[in-house]
Amino acid sequence: MEATVRNPFSPSRRGLLKASAAVSGAAIISAMGTNFAHAAGAAGVLKIGLIGCGARGRGAVANALEADAQTKLVALGDLFPDAMDDCLKQYADRPKDRYDLHKDRCFVGWDAYQKVLATDIDIVILATPPGFRPMMVKAAVEAGKHVFAEKPCAVCPTGVRMVLEAAELAEKKGLAFVGGTQRRHQASYIDVVKRLHDGAIGKLVAGHGYWMQGGLWMKPRKPEWSDMEWQVRNWAYFTWLSGDTLVEQAIHQVDVMNWVMGGPPRLAVGMGGRQVRTDPAYGHIYDHFAIDYEYPSGARVTLMSRQTDNAYNRIGESAIGTRGTAFPSGRIKPFEGEEYRYEGEGNNPLVQEHADLIASVRAGKPLNVGKRFAESILTGIMGRMSAYTGQPVTWDFALKSKLDLTPRKLEFGDAPMPPVAMPGVDKLI
Repeated sequence: MEATVRNPFSPSRRGLLKASAAVSGAAIISAMGTNFAHAAGAAGVLKIGLIGCGARGRGAVANALEADAQTKLVALGDLFPDAMDDCLKQYADRPKDRYDLHKDRCFVGWDAYQKVLATDIDIVILATPPGFRPMMVKAAVEAGKHVFAEKPCAVCPTGVRMVLEAAELAEKKGLAFVGGTQRRHQASYIDVVKRLHDGAIGKLVAGHGYWMQGGLWMKPRKPEWSDMEWQVRNWAYFTWLSGDTLVEQAIHQVDVMNWVMGGPPRLAVGMGGRQVRTDPAYGHIYDHFAIDYEYPSGARVTLMSRQTDNAYNRIGESAIGTRGTAFPSGRIKPFEGEEYRYEGEGNNPLVQEHADLIASVRAGKPLNVGKRFAESILTGIMGRMSAYTGQPVTWDFALKSKLDLTPRKLEFGDAPMPPVAMPGVDKLI
């Protein structure tokens, strides 16, 4: 579910443990085979269920099993039988103490997620197309499971509110809820953002975020696929399933800038369009966005998102203060004095986010970032709403918006493709 991002780190087990202690207060982890589980009083082996057996789901499982040696995958769920078959083939020769899969815990169909949640798993990984995520987060928390939800956790304000309610319930029930905004778990980012909050470049006045890359995969429609099946299999190109590229992919930059600025913006004014990928085979989403966010402090952040082959690529963020510029990935350039570069232990944030979740469960202090996770997703959504309509969108309006992209019926059959959004024509809801 998540596009590949540049990851300069490839940590050793020893390095991951050292970085974990420095990166997160919750992360006194058992990550690579210690006896911390018993010391903390949590069950020695934590059982994991995966809902959404695509590439990102399987990647998240690998990350979780690397993060803690006393975890094992015991249940699978997916809408499609072929996706389940591919997943089981990949896992067929894996060690049974880590991949303990039986047919009676592998479910297919629209209700597969409910059946996975009905098993005795401790942690569920949610990696279906994002449009299904709010109802699955809600169901997982209600079922008493610790949750790892890939980003984004919603595609519309109605879904965001459902996730916020689930986050509150998780807090009451003592459940962990971690999202796939992995830069929050990356050592270099944590170090630099802390320095920015401590005033390393003075008052923050502006920032930039970029996710500009080439095109993504596309699955040509097969004659036997209904509208619904084609859309779900080609989910990246439908707003109700992906949230569009600003929400599904560039959300990493949105999240970093919210982190840097101390919370979500008060206003978004955006533009975008569909200039290169105009064939209906690519659904109805845009292929580029540019959003201007204004934060309560008065700081402004420009975010650019694009998926275009043979064009300039850039992925990253910057922050501008009254005394310098910073790059949250690991560098600070003051106007006066020496440049700072992060030179501490590297860590793999895709593994660290699971290590932090698991460590918090073992420590009896479940990590719940559901509120800030949902707020970052809503920040992306308000930018998309502005670009789609040509109107400014405030935080308060987006939070209360009645926009609900979920189809009335989740079943195979007819599902007409919405028209491409047209600024100045489409209305804010």
